[in-house]
Amino acid sequence: MTLLAFGINHTTAPLAIRERVAFAPNVMIDALRGAQGQTGAREAAILSTCNRTEIYLESEQQAEAILTWLQEHSAVCQDELNRCHYLYRGDEALRHMMKVAGGLDSLVLGEPQILGQMKSAYAMAREAGTVGASLHGAFQQVFAVAKQVRSQTGIGENPVSVAYTAVTLAQQIFSDLKQDTALLIGAGETIELVAQHLSEQGIDHLIVANRTLDRAQALAGRYGGEAILLSEIPEYLQRADIVISSTASQLPLLGKGAVESALKVRKHKPMFMLDIAVPRDIEAEVGDLADVYLYTVDDLQVVIDQNRKSREEAADRALGIIEKGVQSYKREQRALDAVDTIRAYRNKAEQLREQELQKALNQLHAGADPDKVASQLARNLTNKLLHAPTTALREASAKGEYDTLRLAHDLFAITQDDIERSEKE
Repeated sequence: MTLLAFGINHTTAPLAIRERVAFAPNVMIDALRGAQGQTGAREAAILSTCNRTEIYLESEQQAEAILTWLQEHSAVCQDELNRCHYLYRGDEALRHMMKVAGGLDSLVLGEPQILGQMKSAYAMAREAGTVGASLHGAFQQVFAVAKQVRSQTGIGENPVSVAYTAVTLAQQIFSDLKQDTALLIGAGETIELVAQHLSEQGIDHLIVANRTLDRAQALAGRYGGEAILLSEIPEYLQRADIVISSTASQLPLLGKGAVESALKVRKHKPMFMLDIAVPRDIEAEVGDLADVYLYTVDDLQVVIDQNRKSREEAADRALGIIEKGVQSYKREQRALDAVDTIRAYRNKAEQLREQELQKALNQLHAGADPDKVASQLARNLTNKLLHAPTTALREASAKGEYDTLRLAHDLFAITQDDIERSEKE
């Protein structure tokens, strides 16, 4: 049997296909059992996120069997799946799983959520009864390597998205956001992500200002915040410790005078202001105020580029960790291949021991000298255990198979001193 990793992701398939191939949690158990049964796989697990659907199998099947099953599940035509799928086998499959779990294959390099999602996929497969010894061993190695990647490279430490970087910069000014109020100007995608990150960091209160109140209310309502119109910003500005703006306005929404007035009411308590908009929403002169930390999208891009470079350097180190993980797993698997041989050899030795022991007991019961019986037992057992290997070694030597002789030295821990001593006897 071979480890397979079959899937589609954000680099190979558009959203229109990814969403049709996704597996909802409530159908996952049936999907796992269907994948195992209909593809003939011995074991199966499925990872399904917004950016990828991957099926991990312990199987000898070709891609066609998996494609046929996935086509039936998703109603995506086979031509489309043929164009956007990938299939890894053996070491490459394990290496791919490690890259995914470590965040090296993510849309945002190093994003941390994927490891938890992969652990959930493994847990779901165990619940469905579709994970056996092979996938269990593979997943455990994947999780161990992903943990090393996280702890030893810092690949997820520096933010590389505009929204996340914005929140991280705010935390540098206000270390405890649980006591702060944020005013978000606009209600587009970037502001939505900023709101989400601020909420995850425990922001005390959110105020969302937008040109249309409905959009502001929809976003603010998700996080228990307030919704206001753009025209109301001056009267709410004094409450804002953090101001993040991203609108499509062609003219500035906040001028130096309005911010100066707010600072007086705040008794010059510092404000963090980030203007992500192009053209700018906040007049550049606001940055001249002593108690304002004003950043623009260009400032943010410098931080993002530095952090992306840092993550790419971490990713290079992570690849080294992954390669060591793959080689370690291969050694463990090769060691397992010897288990049956070792067990058979031990069983054979046990049978010889029992035979010789029974002979010795019979001789003792017949009144034979115990010392002679013990000596004969040891001699017979030694001779019988050594008969097969010594015969094979003589034959190998006669044929000039010197690699076999060198291997015997390793197997029996024979040193050069041992050979020299035996020659003198």
